[in-house]
Amino acid sequence: MLAARATRPGAIWLLAAFVALCVMAAPAAAESSGQRADALLGQMTNDEKLDLIDPGAGTPRLGIPSINPADGPNGIGEGAEGVTAFPNAVNIGASWDPRLARAYGAALGAEAAATGHNLLFAPTVNIVRDPRWGRAAETFGEDPFLSSSLVAPEIRGIQSRRVMADVKHYALNNQEYGRFGAPLLAAAVDVEASPRTLREIYLPAFEAAVGPGGAASVMCSYNQIGGEYACQNEELLSILKDRFPGFVEPDSTLAVRNVIAGFNAGVDQFALGSLPGNERQTIASALAGGQISQERVDDAARRILVGMIKAGAIDPVVAEGPAGTKAHRRLATRISTEATVLLRNRGNALPLGNRDRSIAVIGHDAGDGTQIEEGGSPAVLPGRDPITPLQGMRRRAPRGTKISYAKGTSGVVPLPLVPPRVLTPSSGPGPGLYGEFFTDRAPTFSGASATTRVDPTIDFKTTGSGGPSVLQPIPGTSAGSVRYSGTLTPPETGTYRFSLTAAGSMKLRIAGEDVISGDAEFVQGGEGGFPGAPPVSFQGTAHLTAGQPVPIEVEYATNSSIGGAELHLGWQLPAKIASLQKRAVKAARASDVAVVFANDLTAEGMDRPDLALPGDQDDLIEKVAAANPRTIVVLHTASAVTMPWRKQVKAIVEAWYPGQQSGTAIAKTLWGDVDPSGRLPVTFPNSDSQGPAAGPHRYPILSYDEGLEVGYRWYDANGRRPLYPFGFGLSYANLHLGKGKIDATKHGWRVRVPVANRSARKGTGVVQAYVGFPSSAGEPPQQLEGFDKVVVGPRRTKPARIEIDRSDLRIWDEAKQAYVSPRGRYTIGIGTSSRDIEQRFAIKR
Repeated sequence: MLAARATRPGAIWLLAAFVALCVMAAPAAAESSGQRADALLGQMTNDEKLDLIDPGAGTPRLGIPSINPADGPNGIGEGAEGVTAFPNAVNIGASWDPRLARAYGAALGAEAAATGHNLLFAPTVNIVRDPRWGRAAETFGEDPFLSSSLVAPEIRGIQSRRVMADVKHYALNNQEYGRFGAPLLAAAVDVEASPRTLREIYLPAFEAAVGPGGAASVMCSYNQIGGEYACQNEELLSILKDRFPGFVEPDSTLAVRNVIAGFNAGVDQFALGSLPGNERQTIASALAGGQISQERVDDAARRILVGMIKAGAIDPVVAEGPAGTKAHRRLATRISTEATVLLRNRGNALPLGNRDRSIAVIGHDAGDGTQIEEGGSPAVLPGRDPITPLQGMRRRAPRGTKISYAKGTSGVVPLPLVPPRVLTPSSGPGPGLYGEFFTDRAPTFSGASATTRVDPTIDFKTTGSGGPSVLQPIPGTSAGSVRYSGTLTPPETGTYRFSLTAAGSMKLRIAGEDVISGDAEFVQGGEGGFPGAPPVSFQGTAHLTAGQPVPIEVEYATNSSIGGAELHLGWQLPAKIASLQKRAVKAARASDVAVVFANDLTAEGMDRPDLALPGDQDDLIEKVAAANPRTIVVLHTASAVTMPWRKQVKAIVEAWYPGQQSGTAIAKTLWGDVDPSGRLPVTFPNSDSQGPAAGPHRYPILSYDEGLEVGYRWYDANGRRPLYPFGFGLSYANLHLGKGKIDATKHGWRVRVPVANRSARKGTGVVQAYVGFPSSAGEPPQQLEGFDKVVVGPRRTKPARIEIDRSDLRIWDEAKQAYVSPRGRYTIGIGTSSRDIEQRFAIKR
């Protein structure tokens, strides 16, 4: 069975079965790592223990190396050269393949070792509660069981290369907005979730990471939980550390606001710092003053040693070779192909074949602007130039195939500045816009203004000697926020595109209508950003009439910016938009098939404002589809997007953020060299208003009052039909599930289901098992409890085998503060997605 059993959501640390699993897995290793740690600890001075706690310095005389971390959920970041930009982790989630997850982890670990690192900030296992989350691309999706099934093998892969895995971000880190405080340094966002929700939805993947996965360390998150910072929350950290011998470290700087409180709560290692700084000195002084015990210092140092020993990082890391190897590029291609999800394929438009002698490749995302990865700290600088979809298709196309290319759009990038000549201030001499500047860094725009002035363009940026400066005012002022007002006189009639590129909170309003709104902690893809990160710009459109002035307002506040004060207002004229689209339509009309590539943009430090494709990409797809009835859309997105054009196109392919081998992978998929074997790890909503986090009280104000109804559970419980359900994906082959059989085993049940391939080509299916609990349990209608990914040859039948363990069928009882196994009738639904259940079995407990 490909899906190794993961502990069921809810079966956290108190489960006897889990404890037994940990003990049985490696009792000798656990004992030897503890004994070795104790032996080393007994030889260390207190100064050496404090050095290990912060800044992670080793003890050469005892052979203890320093801790040298690297960011790396998708590859080695921070500008490392010669490394591989792998597909983002959402691709592993979409693969539904634990063996692929282990290979992914082993490659990440090998590249960390090759670049001299012995700790990797990876993997990210936070649940995708809302697809707008900016870091959705570096997770495994919305389901605890799927995430648990994938995280353990990935960690084992990382640590097989003697590199420590640091699983993150513990816990309830499910949005970017407010994580640092808004404004910056204010209290971070405070999450409210019931104990049952925490235990059954948001902690199981962490359990699998430190249990079966054996992770050396865990990173606690920035947010507050119930009024206490996660890294200072002793109750939260004790859930983890009661069964976890490794160490806890905080996310960078702002995760710990009080070093003594954080250390006493359970933070062991401060390599990434804290808000007060001087952690080593603070701990030493607190130890001398009795605020911290010697026992806690010894415990922290021991946990760090145990983590290093268990992962093999206590000994010198020996690189097996260079980082960006040919084998790793082949693996990157394989991951991308196995993760690609075929969402629609009317009339067997795919795979491409001999009938497709002329192909129009369309989209900024198809060329040099292709979206291969998430921005922020997970961004990776590819060791080689990414293979774009256009390049990959031209290399793969059969001889004699004509491939034309048209951008069709300028892409989701900062647009040229709106020029002064079209702007008239609401007060004062022009041209430009009138600005009222306020000392407040929050977007309240209240009280007396610090100053006023007319700016000819909206284009400013504060920089220090080393790049962007934190907590700096808007240039030329002492202000932290500004409201610009005036009129814009359009030179043409038509639909204009606008962009706001900023570090902070931003809003553009034209003719009284909101066109753009967003918040970003820093500007991506520019000077001072993370190397490899794509450019980020919030986009919007407005239809305007030539010569008719319209009111325009721009609001900006530095708010949660860690990149200083930066704001740029850009636009694109209708004639330019129409020219790009006209060339794309012409290419599409002249070709047998049109393939449109479209993308979103996400990053650490920002959430998406909505689920639409940004810019003018939806409009482009509709125009191309009208010109060529055989239009195929390939999406490079972090998570779900809406598709107003869905029924106008023949095929839709979700390729996620596919890494540097993007073009090779998508070409192999489009021509059918491989079957699109990915399945959705997240539900795709019909609209922004559909889903568990819809509504302002749930996002961005984090009340988790949807409880257990996360992802597909919400759709099932509320009788709502999504655009595409969790687990969905099509194959090029004609696959069918036969009649299954269920048998009792010593530990639970085994389901066998024949998968028949009635076509002449090999196909891949993912058979999924969803368990429905007795009504008395108070659970959502069903939840994933097993799956098997099977490859079936032409005209062959192959069985899928799924194991369901009795210990998985438990829930958290808040009154008893324990896990219980409800008695009654359970159902096991077998199907190919959460909504495509073809047969059910009844069992009793």
